[in-house]
Amino acid sequence: MTNNSPESKKTLTPEKEFSEKLTFRDYLIATEQKANQPLPIWRLVAPLMAQIGLILAVPSQAMYTEMTGKSVILQTLPAYSNNVLQGSALSLDYNISRRETLRRLTGWRDWERQNSLRNGRINQGSPLYLILQEQQSFGRNFNSGIPPAWRPVRVSSERPIYLPNNQVALKGNYQDGLINYGLENYYVSEEQRQQINNDLSQIRQNRNGDRSPIVVKVKVDPQGNAVPTSMWIGDRNYRF
Repeated sequence: MTNNSPESKKTLTPEKEFSEKLTFRDYLIATEQKANQPLPIWRLVAPLMAQIGLILAVPSQAMYTEMTGKSVILQTLPAYSNNVLQGSALSLDYNISRRETLRRLTGWRDWERQNSLRNGRINQGSPLYLILQEQQSFGRNFNSGIPPAWRPVRVSSERPIYLPNNQVALKGNYQDGLINYGLENYYVSEEQRQQINNDLSQIRQNRNGDRSPIVVKVKVDPQGNAVPTSMWIGDRNYRF
């Protein structure tokens, strides 16, 4: 028998009294009302802004690098027309990407030791900073207006804090036996592809059997990131 005396009602806690009055129908009605309420505007805008931020992140980084970076000239390996152009992409191979070039530099052995696994292999993705030094124009390149490539002088695992004005630190990552600087592939327009093909076909071997290299101008920001701005094939300059 239920005790309905005033004394028993006084002993009920507010939570228990509320639960006794609330029916399952009341719960369903409250749930439906909550589901039909419009979402706050910030719940709609926040995901959209996050997506826009991700889309703009790469162009913003490239724009920052181009605005704040220092102009540096890089030399590719000899150009062969059968592997430079692949579809709408221009693929370049730099001499500073090769281990045989970098292992002669100061700091390479320390970098290799710091980033090697127990089996002696270099850990994939290991960061590297290559210090490049500006060279004075002379000889054929000076007469043709083509700037000379900057000379690699040393390698470091950490980004140098202080460098003279004629040096810059270019950031790369070790991948499958090569150092990737993010400058290996570019999109080129149809008009540029046709002209590049023409220029490559006109390159003639000299007496030593070497082919003319492609010289690339890049901008390197204080963090070591780089973006390409132009390149020379022979005496012709292309802007990206």
